[in-house]
Amino acid sequence: MKTYGLIGNPLTHSFSAAYFREKFRKEKISGVCYRNFPLADIHDFPHLLAAVTDLAGLNVTIPYKESVIPFLDELDSEAEAVGAVNVVCFLPDRRTRGYNTDVTGFRKALEPYLKPVHRKALILGTGGASRAAARVLEQLNIPFLFVSRTPVNERETAYGDLNEQIIRSHRLIVQTTPLGMTPDTDRCPPIPYRALGKDHLLFDLIYNPLVTRFMQKGEEQGAVVVNGLEMLKIQVQEPWKLWIRVSSSAR
Repeated sequence: MKTYGLIGNPLTHSFSAAYFREKFRKEKISGVCYRNFPLADIHDFPHLLAAVTDLAGLNVTIPYKESVIPFLDELDSEAEAVGAVNVVCFLPDRRTRGYNTDVTGFRKALEPYLKPVHRKALILGTGGASRAAARVLEQLNIPFLFVSRTPVNERETAYGDLNEQIIRSHRLIVQTTPLGMTPDTDRCPPIPYRALGKDHLLFDLIYNPLVTRFMQKGEEQGAVVVNGLEMLKIQVQEPWKLWIRVSSSAR
């Protein structure tokens, strides 16, 4: 039996297992299963590969989209450019190759909401998902600034340095951190929400809950808010295409 799965920590929020189980049932795909593999540490990844010998493909979620890279044999060009991986394929010789479908998912989900006023953006967080968001904004020629707890270069600023002027001049805000994700739904990034207005677009990559505290506080100020569900729906279709393509190349 071919085993597909998801690595990350925690995985209680995950949509992937239910999605693939339903996909396999509806499409009468037999001889396959999908499992969650919560890893306490990314250094457990090689042990997983050794223990589950029928692995045919993996999804990767927080916090391992970047840290999984040294454990892979090679990267697709998009994953290499982004510096983050959310899909792992197994080549015919069992070498591993990392891909990034976050870029496609985020761009397709974001574009319908963009307006001319969204000329500058803030990306909250500096993890693997933030890199995909940055890649898309670069493609769309939208200048952006990362917001981090610990800025390390001129492209990053601290949450404590955000003021109303910065918020008002950056009308697209992309939330890429786990803050507000189930079960900690009362949490949200510490930004000056009072400076938000009707021209702001707040895109939260979280999809569980469907409305995060970040989104609620944006709505209270009249901002347009979007969750990560549509992005997820787009993303979740891409890994299967990759896994099947790589598997077919083995024949």
